[in-house]
Amino acid sequence: MQRYPMTPEGKEALEKELHQLKSVDRPRITAAIAEAREHGDLKENAEYHAAREQQGFCEGRIQDIEGKLGAAQVIDINELEHNGRIVFGVTVTIENLDTEERKTYKIVGDDEADFKINKISVNSPIARGLLGKYEGDDAKIVTPQGEVEYEVVSVEYI
Repeated sequence: MQRYPMTPEGKEALEKELHQLKSVDRPRITAAIAEAREHGDLKENAEYHAAREQQGFCEGRIQDIEGKLGAAQVIDINELEHNGRIVFGVTVTIENLDTEERKTYKIVGDDEADFKINKISVNSPIARGLLGKYEGDDAKIVTPQGEVEYEVVSVEYI
């Protein structure tokens, strides 16, 4: 079975969502289905069909999360040797050598990635180009606009 890297925070977020789905959403949807059934003819009962659709989405998400948690390889950055190398879970600041623009990213698992809050997937082109580098190294990263060269400004194990 293939394992998928995940930070402890990512695992905790999935467990929290799973708990919400199982203990709050599932019972609410079940109650909505029961109430809609009481209204009679199910063929023309929009509330019933909407609740059944919600139930399908909820059950699908529960299965998806359980699968992800079962295949998760939780990597705690605090338990790794801090030798300054860019690895999964670090926060890295890079500077575009052409524009001198700086960006800070945290390298996380696929399910945790959210570019809006500067969390990038370990499988993204930027992360793949940075993994294994050290502070002060240059990294050439292929982007849709072409190859861009960055300097690693800092590597933080937080």
